[in-house]
Amino acid sequence: MHIGMGLICGSKIKDMVDAGFDFTIFLADWHSWINNKLGGNMDSIRLCGEYFKHCFEGLGIRGQRVNYLWASDIARDISYWEKVIRIAKSTSVQRIWRALPIMGRSMDSSDMESASVFYPCMQAADIFQLKLDVACGGVDQRKAHMLARDTSEKLNMKKPTCVHTHLLMGLSEPECRTEGAFDENTETDKEIKTKMSKSMPSKCIFVHDSPEDIKTKIGSAFCPPKDVKSNPVLEIAKYAVFPMMNRLEIERPTKYGGPITFRTYQELEIAYSKGEVHPLDMKNSVANGLSLALAGVRKHFTEHPEMLKKMMAIEVTR
Repeated sequence: MHIGMGLICGSKIKDMVDAGFDFTIFLADWHSWINNKLGGNMDSIRLCGEYFKHCFEGLGIRGQRVNYLWASDIARDISYWEKVIRIAKSTSVQRIWRALPIMGRSMDSSDMESASVFYPCMQAADIFQLKLDVACGGVDQRKAHMLARDTSEKLNMKKPTCVHTHLLMGLSEPECRTEGAFDENTETDKEIKTKMSKSMPSKCIFVHDSPEDIKTKIGSAFCPPKDVKSNPVLEIAKYAVFPMMNRLEIERPTKYGGPITFRTYQELEIAYSKGEVHPLDMKNSVANGLSLALAGVRKHFTEHPEMLKKMMAIEVTR
């Protein structure tokens, strides 16, 4: 699990639980099987789901209001598959194809397995089967959620409210990533294309990475001076460090202004855009802040080493 899911989605889960929601973390084993995650091996997929549980627990996401549910648990119910078929009958193939970015596939993909058509229909059915008031996911899941909202009226189902989180940028230069069209909106398309991906381990940060690994990865990350628009290091500060730590401490020699603490991301962004913070100082400080924010996960896996060891032994495939 990389920090885009662990810290960005994880912080939203915490927000909703703190607000009084009961939150179900859906472990989509059938969906992963359709998408050929982990080579389509269901044993590996189930192990990954258990690993995800451990990651979330290490991030402090636990308690009576947090529940876990496997897709295979609801797939046993014939009423679930009736919903899948009804959703498919109420919409066009073109509309389903537009929701394929949820699988990490562009809308213009031409080599998809036919099983992929089920995927968006299943996600909409998941929402109806669980009778959710709110569906929460990354912005790349927006179209599948809109499919649920659109078909809810036709099928006389509860229309869900949908909450979408930002997709954290990967560590490399944004223009050097995925090709294809993922969304008609230019900004959303760019956000999906440049998102952090565990399939590129050197360009993403895992929630259980050591402080040394975090420092190395951020040290080699794209971080142009004064650039606050396409800067993955600043994105980590904004979406991961500040929400967890409520500040960022910049350590630097006295001749360069000395140590400084930023209490808000806005203050940091203004200072960086003016060149008042050097990229190297930014990288070192963000790496330190992120290491502190992830200390709980490392502690958790120190106490449960076998789960991480098993997960690391699995060959991850797209």
